[in-house]
Amino acid sequence: MSDAIPEFSKSKSGAKPGDGQDVSLTNLSAFASGPGIKSGKEVAAIIAVAVIIIGGIELALRLFHVPLYIMPPPSSIAYALFDEFPLIAPHLGYTLVELVSGFAIGAVVGLVLAAVITQFPFAEKIVAPYILLLVTTPMLALVPLLILRFGFGYTPRIIAVALAAGPMVMINAATGFRRVDSAKIALARSYGASTLQIFWKIRAPMALPMILVGLMIGAIFGLLTAVGAEMVGGGFGLGNRLTTYSSMIQMPQFFAVVLILSTLGILIYVLFFLIGKKWASWEA
Repeated sequence: MSDAIPEFSKSKSGAKPGDGQDVSLTNLSAFASGPGIKSGKEVAAIIAVAVIIIGGIELALRLFHVPLYIMPPPSSIAYALFDEFPLIAPHLGYTLVELVSGFAIGAVVGLVLAAVITQFPFAEKIVAPYILLLVTTPMLALVPLLILRFGFGYTPRIIAVALAAGPMVMINAATGFRRVDSAKIALARSYGASTLQIFWKIRAPMALPMILVGLMIGAIFGLLTAVGAEMVGGGFGLGNRLTTYSSMIQMPQFFAVVLILSTLGILIYVLFFLIGKKWASWEA
């Protein structure tokens, strides 16, 4: 176990709270001071900007007579979305099953590995090369091999989603576990707290913001991987709808599916933003 009492006289990084190190891709304050809408004026401004942008695109495409197969106007995309939704809805369900199943597996494995390498530094030396390999390898390249082994069902896609989401969760969670204030650990040690108690009572709660960031990034990576695997594997899913519509040059339907995927990504962000604001807003 690695929860040794730290030395207060030494500072490894020399960084002070609030000196700018907390501004990063995984900024913890993003959950607490994010894009919360605070007034009706802000809502009106957001809607007005959206109307101007969408209306401007519609007007420009019609004025310049842009062919439908190159870029359909927003009104055609909206009509295709409502007209084709009964056909698209089952594929949305398939994609959600792959995303939720793969993400759950990847998140659990990632959190367990993060806890292990935090408590046993030697384990990190063994695991780190494989994690780097997973992070740098595009999971879509493995989908054909997984299909050869597991067939064209859910299994290869769920495995690909888990492999894409797990490392993101593990890296962020491990970073959170290690960013715990050493003074708190020292105080707990001085009162006789065990390593397990320190982990559950101090490390895990303090790492919650970073864990949520890792879960959010892992979920978004999982969604991208699920769609890519569907495009490669065919058969069913929103990715399969994309390849089908593009091959038939049905661009309004194609962009309707893109709109659904974009909405899914936004919902993932909003979900973790709200969870972070409720359970981890104290960090900011």
